[in-house]
Amino acid sequence: MLQGPPKRSIWRPMTSIFIDGEAGTTGLQIRDRLKGRTDITLVSIDPERRKDPAAKRELLNAVDVAILCLPDEAAREAVAMIEPGSRTRVIDASTAFRVAEGWAYGMPELSKAHRSRIAGAPRVANPGCYPQGMIACVRPLIAAGIMSSDYPVTYNAVSGYSGGGKKMIEDYEAKGTSASPYMPYGLTFAHKHLPEMQVYAELAHAPIFQPAVGNYAQGMMGCVPVFSELLTRKATGAEIRDCLAAAYEGSAMIEVAPYAEIERGPDVGPEVLNNTNRMRLHVFANDVRGHVLLMSIYDNLGKGASGAAVQNLNLMIGAEESLGVDLPIAA
Repeated sequence: MLQGPPKRSIWRPMTSIFIDGEAGTTGLQIRDRLKGRTDITLVSIDPERRKDPAAKRELLNAVDVAILCLPDEAAREAVAMIEPGSRTRVIDASTAFRVAEGWAYGMPELSKAHRSRIAGAPRVANPGCYPQGMIACVRPLIAAGIMSSDYPVTYNAVSGYSGGGKKMIEDYEAKGTSASPYMPYGLTFAHKHLPEMQVYAELAHAPIFQPAVGNYAQGMMGCVPVFSELLTRKATGAEIRDCLAAAYEGSAMIEVAPYAEIERGPDVGPEVLNNTNRMRLHVFANDVRGHVLLMSIYDNLGKGASGAAVQNLNLMIGAEESLGVDLPIAA
């Protein structure tokens, strides 16, 4: 039997990655997701030059991708160190550039066009943990004409204490069971995530957002209550669920639970998707009353931070989008 020529393997050079802020919660989880990858190489500043701005500038301009896990001002300073014409692309996990001109918002599920934009972008702003759940629930309803852009959206969400950074983690772990089981905050309604929520959900006005911290390490659940009588086009709970399912059909990261009238269930809780980059959306409703609840569940350190950063990195370097987005299961 005649055989054709052997298939040529596609060779790609190793992609060099610098995680600036690799010792923080987000940086550590990104590193854990990337270790063992054969298509990238992780580089770090020489410990002896860790506080040397010149060393940081040199490294920022020498790598293919810099992932910034820094406070806002430090992120701005790092980006300013990257010289014009540098090949270095950036994924920034702070809030500094999420609605900035010239930056792609790192939520590929917004649309196919948006996924392509991330793939080709020199600068990508990783989304905040809380906003993605609200955006995922609301944006498709506005796009479908079910909800108007000026609908008075409210968003209530609870996150594990790991979202508060090193100090909060230390405080909660020191207090143990005596720590507050549910601590509302953001009660001045000026949370730093509001601009990206409004822009990427395509709302005419910022939502009322009320976050809270629970006494558990990680995991997130957000809820958007809806009055059907205020919708532009009346829809049952099942129809709203089908709208969301159509919006995320084929998505590897966002799934929509089957519509079910239940009082409670084992899959409804903030920790059920921990250590993954997945998000699950639920729709609960009482059609007689016209009350609907949109719910998002995901890991604040996964799809809400580190997993999302790796997903965006994969798109930017041409790797399989889902490669390494979940934390490896410990042996």
